[in-house]
Amino acid sequence: MTVLVDKLAWLLVQDHKILSSRNKGKDVWYIPGGKREGAETDEETLIREIREELCVELKPETIKYAGAFEAQAHGKAEGVVVRMTCYWADYEGKIAPGAEIEEVTWLDYSGRELSSAVDKVIFDWLREQGRL
Repeated sequence: MTVLVDKLAWLLVQDHKILSSRNKGKDVWYIPGGKREGAETDEETLIREIREELCVELKPETIKYAGAFEAQAHGKAEGVVVRMTCYWADYEGKIAPGAEIEEVTWLDYSGRELSSAVDKVIFDWLREQGRL
């Protein structure tokens, strides 16, 4: 039986590199975002998660759907699949590690191998689009 983990993510690409973060105690990079709390909308979840993780404010009027991607969830039992619904958005502030984030970095396509399975799918999609 497949178990689906619903997550939201913020795609920020500059100079053919994507913003990624690494949680404390982890060795894998993730595209920033997280899970919905209660009846939050996608937009509410994304704004809250990015504020908590990266100490910046997404501009709600700029949030734009990018796509949804699925893959085996990193570090979870076989059959646990993460669905990452991704959005583009502008932001205000200075990106800095917050909450459980140990560090942030910009990864080019070669950083794909350092990322979770669903992020690898997103890396491939971004490359096909000429963004990475």
